[in-house]
Amino acid sequence: MDKSQKDNIVRGLQESLGKASGAFLVDYQGLKVETLTKLRHELREANVQFQVVKNRLLVIACEGTDTAVLKDHITGPSALAITYEDVIKPAKVLTNFSRDNEALEIKVGQIYGKVVDLRAINKLAKLPPKEILLSQLLFTLSGVPASLVRVLSEIPRRMVTVLEAIKRQKE
Repeated sequence: MDKSQKDNIVRGLQESLGKASGAFLVDYQGLKVETLTKLRHELREANVQFQVVKNRLLVIACEGTDTAVLKDHITGPSALAITYEDVIKPAKVLTNFSRDNEALEIKVGQIYGKVVDLRAINKLAKLPPKEILLSQLLFTLSGVPASLVRVLSEIPRRMVTVLEAIKRQKE
């Protein structure tokens, strides 16, 4: 590869990493081509970009982005799964795939500039999808006003009950 090709790769990767909400560093050594193609397909369906990049180019591209926190972990054969939206989907795809294919090893990840280790990635993969989490949050938030309305409507009802009891007592 000549210098201009390397510059283009670094520029493109830096642009991608600048927009990314998360990135996962994986070791793909030992995977067969068809298995790696299957992984790429699954990640593409989850709207995740998957790239195999030389470590030196990746380190240069990371500078000035949230992914710079991964510099110390970029060793050996590495591939990068970059997500721009939901960080749960790539975590699920990668953990499920690594469970079925022992050759794929998840090294580390970054989510919004914070390093996450394998244990945290596995926990993240167990979470429900973003849409379900949002609906659970909405349900929880809507429960508070509903409870407040019930409590506030209970006050006049009890007042009427007390007044009726006083009326009966005076009669």
